[in-house]
Amino acid sequence: MPRHRYKQLVDQFAADIHEGRLRPGTRLPTHRELAAREGLALVTATRVYAELHAMGLVSGETGRGTFVKEVLPRGHGIDLQPWSDDTIDLSFNNPSMPGQGELLRAALRGLAGSGNLEALLKYHPHGGREHERETMARHLAGRGLAANADNTVLVSGGQHGLTVTAMALLEPGDVVAVDVLTYPGFKLTAEACRLELVAIPSSARGPDLDALAALCRRRRVRAVYTMPTLHNPLGWVMSARRRRELVTIARQHGLILIEDAAYAFLADRSPPPLAALAPEATVYVSSLSKSVATGLRVGAVCAPREWISKVERAIRATTWTTPATMTAIACGWIEDGTVARLELEKRRDAALRQGVVTEYLSHLKPVRHPESYFVWLPLPENVRADAVAKALLRERISVSTAQPYAVSKHVPHAIRLALGSIGLDALGHALGTVAKVVDDFSCL
Repeated sequence: MPRHRYKQLVDQFAADIHEGRLRPGTRLPTHRELAAREGLALVTATRVYAELHAMGLVSGETGRGTFVKEVLPRGHGIDLQPWSDDTIDLSFNNPSMPGQGELLRAALRGLAGSGNLEALLKYHPHGGREHERETMARHLAGRGLAANADNTVLVSGGQHGLTVTAMALLEPGDVVAVDVLTYPGFKLTAEACRLELVAIPSSARGPDLDALAALCRRRRVRAVYTMPTLHNPLGWVMSARRRRELVTIARQHGLILIEDAAYAFLADRSPPPLAALAPEATVYVSSLSKSVATGLRVGAVCAPREWISKVERAIRATTWTTPATMTAIACGWIEDGTVARLELEKRRDAALRQGVVTEYLSHLKPVRHPESYFVWLPLPENVRADAVAKALLRERISVSTAQPYAVSKHVPHAIRLALGSIGLDALGHALGTVAKVVDDFSCL
C-alpha cells in the first residue's frame, strides 16, 4: 500500500473523530475487517490503529476490540495543565501544610542576613558543596542508608535524579524492567534516553519476582526501576522478604537497582530500603518535593562511590548544579528539624485524606495505602476511564487515567486521584463528585 494511502486513512479516521462523526465509545472494525474493507495487508491495518493509538484517539481492549476515546487535553495526566482557578486538580500532588509560606519568608530573611550571601551567586560543585552533601547524607542515613558525602550528590528534584541516573549508568537500547503500572516520569526518562522498558506483572504485594527472574534468563536486563516503599500509583509497600528476593535476583544477574523513594517518607514503618540491603548495586533517588514543597527542587542521589563521578557529569550536562538558594534553604531546614517535622505532619495529613476517601469511595473498592497522598480507582467493567475523565473535566475536576502509568499494551480502565493539592472540605466535595460520575456511568 502506498505510503500516502496509509496516511490518508489515518488522517481520515482522525478527522472523523475530531469532527464528531465517530463518537467516543464507538467500536471500530477489527483489524481483519479494516484490512478487507480497505484492501490492505493485515499488518498495515494494524499499523493504522497503532498510529491512532499513539495519537491518543483510540484504545485497544483485549477481547473487546478498538474503541474511539474521549479526546482529553494533550499530555493529560503527564503534563501540568494551565487549569482555570475553578478547576480542582486531582492529577498532581502539591501537599502543603499551614505556615509553610512563613517558613519560606523566614528562611529568605535568614539568607539575606547571612555573611556568605555572595557565595550563592557563584558556581558550585556539580554534586553540591561538601557540607551540603554531608547534610543530605545525614538525612538519608535516617532512612537506613549508609550515606556520606562521597556517595551522595544533590539533584534538582526526584525527576532530575532519575534522569541523570539513566544518563550516567545506562545506554540506548538497554532493557529496564519496570512494574506494569509505573511512575510516568520514568517512562519519559526512558523515552529520552532510548531505553527499552519491559513490564513485570504485579499484585498487591509488589512485582512478580518469578516473572522478573524468568525475564532475566531470556534477555539481558540491565536494570530494574522500582518503588518498594509506597508504590505510585498502587500504594503497596514491598515486604522485607520480597526485598531480599529482589536483591538476590539483582546480584545473580548483575542488575542495577534504581530505587525511587519519592513517597517513602509517608510509610514510616517500612522495611529497610534496597539501598541498605544492596548498597553495591542500588541507586537511591529521593527528593524534598513531596515531603517539603514541590517548588523546592532539591533532591538526592545516593549510589556506589565508583558511580558518582558519572552521575556528576550527567548533572553538569543537564542543570550544572542545583540552584544555590534552594539548596541552602533545603539544607537549613534539614539541619534545624523542619523537614522532619513537615514529614510527620504530612503523614498525619495523608491519613486524614485517606479517611475522606473511605467516606466517599469505599463502595468503589479503591486501591491505596492508608497513609498515601493518592488513590488508584479501578472502574467497573462497563465503564471507560477516558469517558469518566472527560465527564469530570466538565465538572471542573481533573483526574489521570491509567494511560500515563501503563507500560504494557493493555491499559486498565482506572483513574488515579491525587489527594494532596486541596483542602479537606474541597477534597470531600471532589471525591463525592467522582463517586457520582462513576456510579452514573455504571448504571448506563
